Amino acid sequence: MSFMQRKSGLLKAMAVALSIALPTVLAVSAADARIGGGSSSGSRGTRTFSAPPPTTTAPGSASQFNRTITQPGQPGGFNTAAPARGGLFGGRFGGMLGGLAAGFLGAGLFGMLFGGGLFSGLGGFASILGLILQIVLVVFLVRMAMAWWQRRNQPAYAAGPSPADGQQSFRSGLSGLGSGLGGFGGFGGGSNQPPLQIQPADYEAFERLLGEIQQAWSNEDVGRLRLLSTPEMASYFERDLEQNQARGVVNKVSGVKLLQGDLAEAWRENGADYATVAMRFTLADKTTERASGRVVEGSDQPQEVTEIWTFLRHPGADWQLSAIQQVS
Repeated sequence: MSFMQRKSGLLKAMAVALSIALPTVLAVSAADARIGGGSSSGSRGTRTFSAPPPTTTAPGSASQFNRTITQPGQPGGFNTAAPARGGLFGGRFGGMLGGLAAGFLGAGLFGMLFGGGLFSGLGGFASILGLILQIVLVVFLVRMAMAWWQRRNQPAYAAGPSPADGQQSFRSGLSGLGSGLGGFGGFGGGSNQPPLQIQPADYEAFERLLGEIQQAWSNEDVGRLRLLSTPEMASYFERDLEQNQARGVVNKVSGVKLLQGDLAEAWRENGADYATVAMRFTLADKTTERASGRVVEGSDQPQEVTEIWTFLRHPGADWQLSAIQQVS
């Protein structure tokens, strides 16, 4: 009887736990249904594995990429291999100085244990003195070699512009673009002054892309997504749309309204311009069955989202979405 009571209590506890966890699981699924799947996808050039600086809009850190074609180990990457040990203690010389130092010290200890050393013929006291001199010599050589090695391997930092005295605010004055896209709430200088100057027209383009990409996603317009984003990002969007079709559902995003944005960093590389911006916006995100139109995830209630978007522009071309990162 006692066993049955314990079993019944365990089942009840499991039922309560499931009832609490189920709404959370559904909420996560609904949040992950929007464009990008609520994950971090894309590339930021050579800065793909370098976290963008925090901003007022996104003070937290950006999540690492779950999907990217960029290979780890490139300059600025999280997984950059440690430099090979070189100089006098390693590298192609096989640790010549390290071996000599170890040999000197080992010989002194061996000589001391067996009554010898550098001055083994002068008696025990001379042997101890010889060991001390060896240690001093080894320490001196090690410190000298380490100083040389640090100077040899110290990276050369390029001089950059000084940080801005304060974060500047920018308002585009745009409203009503896309599916209810509102005006910027303070797109500004971010945490530093980038070498690439972002102009008001660029901010307007970022705001416009936020709405147009969300609208193209809702319409499942793959051709439009290919125009507004890089081939890499378009391939991810197309794959996600194919998965929705296989499930027999469609994800609709509406009422996109940008609340605030900050420029995190902007730079040039390989003849292309990059701009990473943090954006806080609201949108209604819901997923319905294709056949019946029944809502299976999300709702028409707006939710607030903060993401970090990176845009890419080739010479003579328009800005395109290159990456979306979540904020942790």
